[in-house]
Amino acid sequence: MAFRITEEVRFCYGHRLMDYVGRCARLHGHNARVQIVLGAPALDRRGFVMDFGDLESSVRAWIDARFDHRLLLRHDDPVIPVLRAAGEDFVALDENPTAEFLARAIFDHVKSQGLPVVEVRFWETETSVASYDGG
Repeated sequence: MAFRITEEVRFCYGHRLMDYVGRCARLHGHNARVQIVLGAPALDRRGFVMDFGDLESSVRAWIDARFDHRLLLRHDDPVIPVLRAAGEDFVALDENPTAEFLARAIFDHVKSQGLPVVEVRFWETETSVASYDGG
């Protein structure tokens, strides 16, 4: 790609990992930082790969609705029946809600919107980042 742009979105979420031994097996939260990279061989008539504001608003709306301030759990997590009984909100996912899984989920959503996504980088902490490029 001759041209690339990167838009960053931040959000908070909680999760835990099943089939994992360590601290991340416990319920905990993160302040995520996500970078969405788009690429194009040429610029549009306005001189853009895509307008930053359009990209940010499109991705932000989906992330806010799906992940922001939500508890992300694998569908077979034993805490789910307790949360349901208490009327608590959560998101049940097919896979463990790892940084890698979330990077891929965001990539797939951006791609499904017809946008020329090249890569998604997902910071779970300030020093831990996962990326997905569709390859």
